[in-house]
Amino acid sequence: MKTVSVRDLRTRFPRIKAMIEQEGEIIVTDHGRPRYVLKTYGPPARSRPQPVNYWARLRQRQPRPLSAAARRALGEADPW
Repeated sequence: MKTVSVRDLRTRFPRIKAMIEQEGEIIVTDHGRPRYVLKTYGPPARSRPQPVNYWARLRQRQPRPLSAAARRALGEADPW
């Protein structure tokens, strides 16, 4: 991978643009230290969002039914 400085970007951008198209990626240095990577842009792949299972969501949010033992205990505790 080739490297260029920030100064080179300012003064020789058309040449660096051609280098990016050839190499694919270029490292940009700032004060001699690698800081940035320039690469060609590729649009992100379009993916379809997962369909929402509304029935499953509804079932998760519903209260759980009482067991038979819990119903009996509740009936015995009710004084009415």
